[in-house]
Amino acid sequence: MVKITYHGHACFLLDSGTHRVLIDPFLTGNPNARVGPDAFDDLGAVLVTHGHPDHVGDAVEISKRTGAPIVAPFELAMFCQRRGASVHPMHIGGGHGFEFGRVKLTIAHHGSAFVDKTTEYTGNPCGFLVDLGGKRFYHAGDTGLFYDMKLIGEDAPIDVAFLPIGDNFTMGPEDAARAAELLRPRVAVPMHYATFDVLVQDPSGFAALAADRGVEVAVLGFGETREFA
Repeated sequence: MVKITYHGHACFLLDSGTHRVLIDPFLTGNPNARVGPDAFDDLGAVLVTHGHPDHVGDAVEISKRTGAPIVAPFELAMFCQRRGASVHPMHIGGGHGFEFGRVKLTIAHHGSAFVDKTTEYTGNPCGFLVDLGGKRFYHAGDTGLFYDMKLIGEDAPIDVAFLPIGDNFTMGPEDAARAAELLRPRVAVPMHYATFDVLVQDPSGFAALAADRGVEVAVLGFGETREFA
């Protein structure tokens, strides 16, 4: 059994009861986050899909405070290391076993640069396959639809797939439903919506589209925790 808590945008906490992994911790400045970065201790890792500030978020601060390594594509990991974080660099197609479980990086079709007063390139974006607590999770990151999702789903059964539905910057509900059909997870969970005005979506619309393709959807409220057995 693994508990999943949705902190808005693309941020999820996976908690097996023994190990905890945090993904894309955009908390400060996230209007849907119910907690701040100081709410997280005793983490096995912080996973970051790409370098945009609304995904890197508070990762460096959390890593520096807790000692948890940031797992990210090489260039992004080095970006975080230069800011004082502990890191474990990886890259697309590579997998690694950690104390909490195994992580493999998948492709994602998006950008990856940290844009502040300047723009710093942070390598390729990615998605994550995470094996934790006897379950397999797929966090697609920010991405458009791509047919290789079928291969990702065939690699091993996916228990929960986190899929962006916000449109404009990522897949919209229609493409996300097609992605769910390719991946064939036990459950699909929508993310990356309702954070900014341009991302206004009704997740129940995605749920209906996915159901038409034979995929169950669980819509998590902001701050909600749900158990997946």
